[in-house]
Amino acid sequence: QVELVESGGGSVQAGGSLRLSCTISVQFTAGYCMGWFRQSPGKEREGVAGVDSSGETSYADSVKGRFSISVDNAKNTLYLQMNSRKPGDTAMYYCAVEGFRPASMVVGVNGGNGFGYWGQGTQVTVSS
Repeated sequence: QVELVESGGGSVQAGGSLRLSCTISVQFTAGYCMGWFRQSPGKEREGVAGVDSSGETSYADSVKGRFSISVDNAKNTLYLQMNSRKPGDTAMYYCAVEGFRPASMVVGVNGGNGFGYWGQGTQVTVSS
């Protein structure tokens, strides 16, 4: 059984930084795609950052230059470094993993389609 556990959420003032972590219980030895998604009340879920096992990364335009996704394969942990936070970044953040697909498929409102393994979410609040 694949389990994902997120941590690192919380409240931060605009301009501040936060790092989310997602620990995955198994290794995807045949290749993977991992992503971070977010959803705020009244809005659709959107994929904000993705990484695949070839090393490619992809970002939503709204977070490019501010967020950075990375993977520590030895620890089976996915990270999302969030800098220069904005109030619009306030949302519940989820990590997800699936077998190999290009990282670019994570981004956007349909990016989560087809991902079978999800974490429980961690709330991030940015105050102005």
